[in-house]
Amino acid sequence: MKRALLALGLCAAPLAAIAAPTYINGLALDGSALDLSGGADANTGRLGYFSDLHYDAKRQHWWALSDRGPGGGTLDYATRVQRFKLAIDPATGSISDFKILQTVIFRDADGQPMNGRAPNPSNALGLAFDPEGFVVHPRTGRFLVSDEYGPSLYEFDRDGFLLRRFITPTNLLPRNKADDVPNFASDTGNTGGKRNNRGFEGLALSADGTWAYAMLQSAMLDDGGSSGVCARIVKFDVLTGEAVAQFAYQMEGSSQGRGTSGLLALNEREFLVLERNNRGVGVGAELSPPNKKIFRIDIGAARDVSSETFAANTCPEGKVAKTGPFLDLAAATLPELGNKVPEKLEGLAIGPLLRDGSRLLLVGTDNDYSVTQNLSSQQLDVWFRMGDVDPYLGSIQCPLGESTGCTFTTGGGPATLPTDGSYILVPGLLQAYKVSAQDLGRYVTGANGH
Repeated sequence: MKRALLALGLCAAPLAAIAAPTYINGLALDGSALDLSGGADANTGRLGYFSDLHYDAKRQHWWALSDRGPGGGTLDYATRVQRFKLAIDPATGSISDFKILQTVIFRDADGQPMNGRAPNPSNALGLAFDPEGFVVHPRTGRFLVSDEYGPSLYEFDRDGFLLRRFITPTNLLPRNKADDVPNFASDTGNTGGKRNNRGFEGLALSADGTWAYAMLQSAMLDDGGSSGVCARIVKFDVLTGEAVAQFAYQMEGSSQGRGTSGLLALNEREFLVLERNNRGVGVGAELSPPNKKIFRIDIGAARDVSSETFAANTCPEGKVAKTGPFLDLAAATLPELGNKVPEKLEGLAIGPLLRDGSRLLLVGTDNDYSVTQNLSSQQLDVWFRMGDVDPYLGSIQCPLGESTGCTFTTGGGPATLPTDGSYILVPGLLQAYKVSAQDLGRYVTGANGH
């Protein structure tokens, strides 16, 4: 009966007025910083920062999710999540004093680390894991984590041990629809399901922990592929682990690299969605045009599209209602980044109540561990001189941990990394915004696990 009443409530009031959050301040965090895993280098212990953020108000814990690790899925990397502390001024919302308190390694039930290496052989996931969305269940304290490789949704205990895998709907599995044999390694031969490295990017949880919502990064192969404008939000029953509905979400415009990065629940039907393209300062990006925005959506009147596919450049009637932008993230920049926009804004969380009744909204970047690879698979640290008009013109790539044998990103070399401190590794960024109670609308304490 409780679920039936909840379902009826989904078709109630329209979206609240579009908000105008206020930028407070930001932190540029050391790109060479290590976590508490005991790892001493970029491949074993360097912080990858914020593929997702989460605030567990019940326990007053902040969590930062790292993704599959440096190396783009080629390395045997033990995936992990970080618990951290953050000083917050209760009057202004200003943030400071970021510090890692705990590093939790994700492991299967036998204790083997969930591995950031991409799936191989092609028809098996095994331990392959690319975590992108993270929430804490409000009652059990367990972790729910969404994954790009499957796409998959997993439940872990608080020590990081796998408890169960949710049931991924068949239509989302990457496969050739002629024989329905999954191929998780690449898009080669696939005609349906999610695109390679475009699985569950965002994850949200209802306030009572009944429903989990996992969001694909972009359109599936049979929903228009790279020309698709419609991503899916999949609603899971947390008790049974089964998907009960899929909703169509129309992404903005046609900008290159278009996709979703974050999903955050406001109440039982309203959410915030973070959209971004791969433009801005980062390991593999370019400077223009950066497009990073948060939108407000309402799934109350959206219909279930589980049995449908969509043509390129179309999204069906009955798609998710969307307003905004709620917040244009490209409008706030940091001097530490040369007043440029970061490439990958991915983490999104609502924090504690502030003294004036507003709330802290925290946004974070995935800095890709400030590591790249060339065609010979040699890993390289990526260093920027952020004060340059175009920091890519002066950026230098060096073998991990080295300052010689380097090359300029735009060509030329060899080069030696200057020792005057003018070059830095790509930092992890945290941006703090204040959102008034009026602009936030009907925020349910406990939504998204908060």
